[in-house]
Amino acid sequence: MSIKKQYLKSKPVCKVTFTLPAEDAKKVSVVGSFNEWNAKKAPLKKLKNGTFKGTLDLETGNSYEFKYVVDGVYVNDDAADAYAWNDFAGAENSVVNV
Repeated sequence: MSIKKQYLKSKPVCKVTFTLPAEDAKKVSVVGSFNEWNAKKAPLKKLKNGTFKGTLDLETGNSYEFKYVVDGVYVNDDAADAYAWNDFAGAENSVVNV
């Protein structure tokens, strides 16, 4: 798992690339406070090496809670900047700060 951040000089946006190794998975998405927790809004693309990868433009100066959805199962990112308890989910969510 990894999170790569690329800040743009021209506007207050950070390109965040989410990478998740999941060779046996059929479908992986990243969901979070940036996309109303909707798995259809941020599907990750499966690469030949079995890793799923996708890039989102996130507004800088914010923290976003997120999780991966791997074949319907919610998974935290062990490379997250932090973790936050979410009463609605009854679990911790990964956090990315940009």
